[in-house]
Amino acid sequence: MHNPIAKNKNYLFTFFVLWLAIIGIHTGVIIFLYQIEWRISLTDAAVFNTTFAILGYNLWYVIRFSLREKKSAFDLVTNHLMVSVVIIAAWLVIGYFTMKSLYGINESYIQFLNDSLLWRAITGIFFYLFFVLFYYVIIYYEDLQDKLNVEAELQNLVKEAELNALKSQINPHFLFNSLNSISSLTITNPEAAQEMVVKLSDFLRYSLSHDKDEKASLQEEIENLNRYLDIEKIRFGKRLNFMSDISENCYGFDIPNMILQPLIENSIKHGVYNSTEEVLVELKCTSDDHYFIVEISNEYDPEAVKKKGQGIGLKNIKKRLQLIYRRDDLFETAADGNIFKAILKLPKN
Repeated sequence: MHNPIAKNKNYLFTFFVLWLAIIGIHTGVIIFLYQIEWRISLTDAAVFNTTFAILGYNLWYVIRFSLREKKSAFDLVTNHLMVSVVIIAAWLVIGYFTMKSLYGINESYIQFLNDSLLWRAITGIFFYLFFVLFYYVIIYYEDLQDKLNVEAELQNLVKEAELNALKSQINPHFLFNSLNSISSLTITNPEAAQEMVVKLSDFLRYSLSHDKDEKASLQEEIENLNRYLDIEKIRFGKRLNFMSDISENCYGFDIPNMILQPLIENSIKHGVYNSTEEVLVELKCTSDDHYFIVEISNEYDPEAVKKKGQGIGLKNIKKRLQLIYRRDDLFETAADGNIFKAILKLPKN
């Protein structure tokens, strides 16, 4: 509950400069309008304005304390009326008796001091309203910032939860298919089943180690993708022909982790799975001034019966890109003859 003027150096500097300016104006008004000696005028301005500056500074604590409890508009106005009367009265009493003790023998000034109490009280009302308005603006601004920070934190938590949910859909889906294949291979080809278990273990180890990381380098993702392909090649044998064409400058850039595997899985599902012939799955990575472009294509038979599924992989990718980059134009798919393409455009900045 620290005073905002003390917390912010700019506020504190402005506070001092403003009151120095008020003291200067006050001094000039007394000298030129009331023909009071400049030393007395400067003392008068310094005493009265410094006193109100101190009282106004501490008014923050009264306002902040009164806002702890929700009050009706009537109660709030009543409280401010009482506080304003107390502060203005205290200000006039302190200033009056201080100046009287200093210049009590100066009859012309004492006469001016007595005559000026009314306009000083009116000035005090304006000073009070200024402080109240300033403090309420600060309170509103700080409360708004706190609200925005809380909302931003909640949005980040929601985003993180959504991303974790999306990631969690990948491994069980792939694991289910792999375990089915291993189960079959234990009867027909035990050695291949053993090799597949080792590959699957390496793949899942990578997935778990990067589960909390949002991004990984393309180099790491390609290495893990090769683990995945080693598993799938055991399942499909020569039917799966994978080729990659990656520009050298692509390897160092970061991409959302585990985002390539569901694309390759989709290519295998709709290309290799339905074919008895060799099917080419190709991965390319290029770049321009603004994007790294990853393109995955596969051969497929447009007339073949599509394999049933929920389309988790592609929906997952699109949703993750929206969450990470706040854009919905970074992923697209296209079919041209017997070639299906999935294209990622990942911003460099």
